[in-house]
Amino acid sequence: MQHTSPSAGHPYQALTPDVVQDALASIGLYGDGRQMALSSYENRVYQLHLEDASVVVAKFYRPERWSEAQILEEHAFSAELMAAEIPVVGPMQVQGQTLHHFGGFAFSVSPSRGGRAPELDDPDVLEWVGRFLARIHVVGEAKPFAVRPALDLQTFGTEPREWLLRHDKVPLDVQSAWEKASTNALELIAASHLNTGAIGLDLGFCQKGLKFLDLEDDADDTPSDGSLRSLRLHGDCHPGNILWTPLEAPAASLPGPHFVDLDDARMGPAVQDLWMLLSGDRAQRTRQLGALVDGYEQFRPFDRRELALIEPLRTLRLIHYSAWLARRWDDPIFAINFPWFGSSDYWKGQVQMLQEQIEAMQEEPLVV
Repeated sequence: MQHTSPSAGHPYQALTPDVVQDALASIGLYGDGRQMALSSYENRVYQLHLEDASVVVAKFYRPERWSEAQILEEHAFSAELMAAEIPVVGPMQVQGQTLHHFGGFAFSVSPSRGGRAPELDDPDVLEWVGRFLARIHVVGEAKPFAVRPALDLQTFGTEPREWLLRHDKVPLDVQSAWEKASTNALELIAASHLNTGAIGLDLGFCQKGLKFLDLEDDADDTPSDGSLRSLRLHGDCHPGNILWTPLEAPAASLPGPHFVDLDDARMGPAVQDLWMLLSGDRAQRTRQLGALVDGYEQFRPFDRRELALIEPLRTLRLIHYSAWLARRWDDPIFAINFPWFGSSDYWKGQVQMLQEQIEAMQEEPLVV
């Protein structure tokens, strides 16, 4: 049975439970009827029980977000990581391929892995996570992405900001204040002189004079020109994308962290995969970072100069996140799950956070 894309409404409105089941059946995976939607906004992700008693997770990619080549490059990266025995949950090969098409949707199927949120106040947990992040980066620095994008100032800061203003997404009573705060924040990030060559990575810290090295330019681990290395990253390594299996779990469950959702994998600095695991005041973040780096450096050196990028990266994420919500507002699930978005109070809060980030970017970076 084939389904056609809808002619009106949001594309995901056509992704009914029957379509999900039929999509899996089209590649020889037959469900027993049990299906549960998992927490995901960018894509649609479902856990399904199959007739053979196995459990899988099917991801239906948001139409027109990534090209097929970009999705396949993510899948290839996941396969490299799994081949290196890193606990990444990547797509399975079914009928000889990892990417499938049905009813106007591209989808992949992965094994289902359980787990809970990691205890990020526990230094042993952070050290364990740090070890695996380093191993991800060892694989990630072996070669660059060819078609997936880089984490840069233009795509994560300048373009989202201009889009929000051009489409009048910021209420008039807050627009002037937000425009000024976002301008000041981006100018502060851009003030550092960064030259990244082919990959165009343009991030840095005011007056630090940092720059990134294209992996194809120099294979040496310690570039003589002082450049920072850009590599393939998880890209969105927040606590929700790490599933923790307790030590007391059965051996077959592989206790420890499991990394999921490489949908945002891209080129960038190693610290991008560390900073989202930090929270609390400066002292707390310093302790957390110390534990992460202790584990990280058991497998790969960590360039301390990248610590100056933490606050600029956090600032860019703030701006990019607001634009992401606004751009997805035609998807009904967003209004349901983010009812607070778009109000004057929301944007006033964003102004305050940007002002705080401007101050944070002018402070000394964390030290470990």
